[in-house]
Amino acid sequence: MDFTEESKASSPADSISVAFQPDTLKSEQRTWPDDWRAYVALLGGWLLMFNSWGLVNAYGTFQSYYQSHLLPDTSTALITLVGGTQSFFLLLPSFITGRFLDAGHHRLLGAAGGILTTLGMFMLGISSGEGGRGEGKYWAIWLTQGLVVGLGMSCMFVYSSQVVATWFVKRRGLAVGITASGASIAGLIYPVMFKFLVAQEGFPIAVRYLAILVGGTSFIAFLCARPDPTATLRVPEKWLKSEVWVDVSAFHHRSYTWFIAAMCFIFLGFYPVFFNLEGWAQWKGIGIKEDIAGGTGVLSGEGGFRTFYFLSISNGCSTIGRILGAYLCDHYGALNVHLLSTFIASVLLFTFWPLASNLASAIAFVCLFGIVSGTVIGLPPACVASLLSESEQRRLGQWTGMMYSITAAFSLIGPVIVGALVNGDNYLSVMGWSGTCLLLASGCTVVARCKIQK
Repeated sequence: MDFTEESKASSPADSISVAFQPDTLKSEQRTWPDDWRAYVALLGGWLLMFNSWGLVNAYGTFQSYYQSHLLPDTSTALITLVGGTQSFFLLLPSFITGRFLDAGHHRLLGAAGGILTTLGMFMLGISSGEGGRGEGKYWAIWLTQGLVVGLGMSCMFVYSSQVVATWFVKRRGLAVGITASGASIAGLIYPVMFKFLVAQEGFPIAVRYLAILVGGTSFIAFLCARPDPTATLRVPEKWLKSEVWVDVSAFHHRSYTWFIAAMCFIFLGFYPVFFNLEGWAQWKGIGIKEDIAGGTGVLSGEGGFRTFYFLSISNGCSTIGRILGAYLCDHYGALNVHLLSTFIASVLLFTFWPLASNLASAIAFVCLFGIVSGTVIGLPPACVASLLSESEQRRLGQWTGMMYSITAAFSLIGPVIVGALVNGDNYLSVMGWSGTCLLLASGCTVVARCKIQK
């Protein structure tokens, strides 16, 4: 690829800027790219998101299986720690991976992400013997699914939206929203695929099939996800300078710091909802949770509806929210749309979820929450862009990466706290915790909206 490297900067800010800079004249002449490579890159970005946040979205099904079969004697808090570890290592290196992408190392990150994620899933399949009841080894599951898979996903997460942003200039919000929908579709496919394969083939073989899917789609993404060759690379003169990795001036923007606070609250309360949907449905008696490894053992439920479908339905509906939210943000402002969605999500958790007492109301809740959750989790990069002035847009990549890295610790401790609260099937604590966290996030977003610097 013919990338052009930025000439020696005249100031420190120039030398450490991280955002891809599309050709200005080219962006003014078109609304949608006329180069077929843009749409191939869009497919690649979609697949990268499919195998990053998509696997996190599907963890609730793994957690349910670990609790009922593989790790029946392990506390809920420790089992949720595996999912929290995935999120933590996915987010923590964001400021590093984003910086490498801006320097043109996308191929290296794509290869590393695909190899680590596939390897982690394969190792998960052989880490628990024959997958018999109680045969799970917690340390091996944490190491493979939590650490190795999480690090692999971190290489693909920022890459997915970054590569698309170089091609789609005037329709960037919608294109990134389409890319983000890959996580929703994965959250629909992986749980159903896992449940049926475990029932037919057992846990070790089922996870190996999932690893094959991860490896195949990651390889396609590696071939397709290539940035616009006219994008300017920004390579620092010295990689070891601290300002290359962290832009301290970002924290002088009160709007940015308040939005980071909002995202910290979101990650404290957002994913515990998805991790505990299946357990809640069983506790409420509105879904059937089978001992799929044994082929029998209906525990409870209404109308033969399997509990894992709740997670799949919610993830599928989040596709609507991700795409619709991206479309609306171009018309009403990303921060406004994100604020409204976060507030609606908190209201649903406080009111609709506790009152869902039968199958119809439960499905209605997961559909509505799925839609707004897609907007809540899909719009933060666009929100950061809306907080920056025109002259500061060049720092967008770095500021977005720093935001996600800061929120990493909260994505780790949130599920663990909720896991401890749920001990004894106290799912009302999940509703209260997650609803409060999202409500506080809404308040922080309001303050960020009031303090925007233009």
